[in-house]
Amino acid sequence: MTGSEVPHSFRLAYVPGVTPSKWVRIWNERLPDVPLTLVAVSPIEACGVLRAGGADAGFVRLPVDRDDLSAIPLYTETTVVVVPKDHLVAAAEEVSTEDLADEVVFHPLDDTLDWEQLPGKPAIERPETTADAIELVAAGVGVLVVPQSLARLHHRKDLTYRPVSDAPASRVALSWPQEETTDLVEEFIGIVRGRTVNSTRGRTPTPPQPKAKRKRPDAGTGGGGGGGAQRKSGAGKSASGKPAGKSPRGASGGPKGGKGAKGGKGGRPGRRP
Repeated sequence: MTGSEVPHSFRLAYVPGVTPSKWVRIWNERLPDVPLTLVAVSPIEACGVLRAGGADAGFVRLPVDRDDLSAIPLYTETTVVVVPKDHLVAAAEEVSTEDLADEVVFHPLDDTLDWEQLPGKPAIERPETTADAIELVAAGVGVLVVPQSLARLHHRKDLTYRPVSDAPASRVALSWPQEETTDLVEEFIGIVRGRTVNSTRGRTPTPPQPKAKRKRPDAGTGGGGGGGAQRKSGAGKSASGKPAGKSPRGASGGPKGGKGAKGGKGGRPGRRP
């Protein structure tokens, strides 16, 4: 998005099995002036819609061509096998691909699992869509291995599903054209990644300010409990608390008024004749 141009809406593509409602709700709360338009696409056409500008971003199933599309992997789904409720597989909590060796396993044209070798026996022809394959499973013709979200999407009362322990898994990602990483795309990436409204992404954080040092009180200003005043009031007193400069009685040498200090006659007094 350049200049002051504001798009009328943000177009978000999504493949079957993906539920974007949580992210759409957050978008509407944060950007109420930019409506988000959902574009439902099949797994096969999803990347083509993004390249042609039919959507600004989309939830797709990996892999995608990273030459011109960016992708952020979000989560990996559990792979399950869809069977009739009265099928033997329904009695197990989990199965392996070997357990499906005697089953006809449908491989629809819109399959999203990256199989090295499809388990079970191949059908006479490939169903066009997953929905068509589900109908054949309900008719008791074979079974279907899909991501769990697709089994839930095409849920029927007469069908059930069980995890397949060693089947390839499908990964869901958010993808968009590399050269069209707009501000709104960045905004949606932040929502999907769980960033808050106050996220500091793209902002320069404010460095912490140093704390002001406390000023120590001056020793002569009476701080520290009035030490200066105590020193002043204690001046002129001895350690015993008595006024200094005055000796105790007789401390100056001789009793008060002693005559010896006046230079009288020395020796014993003479006898009278």
